[in-house]
Amino acid sequence: MTVKITFVGAGSVVFTQGLLADLFAYPELDGVHVALHDIDPDRLVTALAAAHRIADVRGVKPVLTAHADRREALSGADFVVNMVQIGMGTATRTDFEVPERHGLHQTIGDTLGIGGIFRALRTFPFLKELGHDIADVCPEAWLLNYTNPMAMNVQYLTEATGLTRVVGLCHSVYWTVHGLAALVGVPFEEVTYLAAGVNHQAWILRFEHAGTDLYPRLHELAGADPELRRRVRFDMLRRLGYYPTETSEHSAEYVPWYLKHDTEIDRLRLPIGAYLGIVAENEAEYEQTRRAIAAGEPLPVEGTGEYAPQIVHSLVTGAPRTVYGNVVNRGLIENLPSGGVVEVPCLADATGIRPTRIGALPPQLAALNRTYLSVNDLVVRAATENNPHHIRHAAMTDPATAATLPVEQIFELCDDLVQAHGDRLQPGLRGVLGC
Repeated sequence: MTVKITFVGAGSVVFTQGLLADLFAYPELDGVHVALHDIDPDRLVTALAAAHRIADVRGVKPVLTAHADRREALSGADFVVNMVQIGMGTATRTDFEVPERHGLHQTIGDTLGIGGIFRALRTFPFLKELGHDIADVCPEAWLLNYTNPMAMNVQYLTEATGLTRVVGLCHSVYWTVHGLAALVGVPFEEVTYLAAGVNHQAWILRFEHAGTDLYPRLHELAGADPELRRRVRFDMLRRLGYYPTETSEHSAEYVPWYLKHDTEIDRLRLPIGAYLGIVAENEAEYEQTRRAIAAGEPLPVEGTGEYAPQIVHSLVTGAPRTVYGNVVNRGLIENLPSGGVVEVPCLADATGIRPTRIGALPPQLAALNRTYLSVNDLVVRAATENNPHHIRHAAMTDPATAATLPVEQIFELCDDLVQAHGDRLQPGLRGVLGC
């Protein structure tokens, strides 16, 4: 039986190319059916052409199809890879420009904070439709989600659609440990590590080489290098005792200590609005790919090390491997709320994807994660209960927003963003509440 993988949001062409380069590198998956779906016809055509180029370079013969109709693309799928970004660059710019007018700084704005809240709210209506389509036309499929805000989206999918085969995937743990291994001068392949927490704010709980704890070496390096100490993650390591995943730009947004203070922004070299540059780069990369295809020029075929192709390979062939996944907390981390979405190691093999029980996090780490999950829960409740007040409650709870703005201005900001995003939000959440 041919394995079918549906890419939803395949018009994210550069990311699609990387995933396909990884997928087509497995000889056991030669002949796989990849169905590409996007609502933008030009991006869909570009994605299909790029897929054919990558298959040719890899020397494989997959079945490649492109679909404007989502249900058609999903029909009979074994795996669904979601990478949709609702509103694209236009909505992202709104998420930055409106808060900036209120004096609220953001660096990335895709996971927590006011940007993460509204990115989730405009994504939820799509996720509900996607979940219902999957339940109708491919109910046994694994939904592998890459769309941010990761933890909010996975929680919403499980609560609003009833899907159970949902795993959120992010490369933050892998690349964090990869970078730390290079920093201490140990080959990544020789490092033993364990991480757990929430997406983009998980914690490296173990970091060892040949049975030796590498954390003292990290502290030593930071003590000797003042430039390292000018990074948020090393500042958090010094104060909390553990190193967080994802970049310093991300990490600064999930706590109340940094972005409110100009002195901290300068000390820690925080690039305000950094994600807007990434959006522009992504748009430029897409145009470059489109022009290369039209001109018959070669495309780069580079693997990404992303988890989705690894999971497909493990579930299809039975080859066991451990990946990090974002899943609903059912006793996995005992001092974080049940029902929230946590990031833990997961075993993937022929039987499926099974998350690892971690136990309890150190209390100072759990305290920060609980605040993160409280924001998530309020955003999800806003949508599932159709309660616009919970949008404001989430913003009031968010550490960076609450540290910067008085409560009346938080309400004004939420009203402005509700109006700015308009019909991207579900109807019951579009009202202006005032203060």
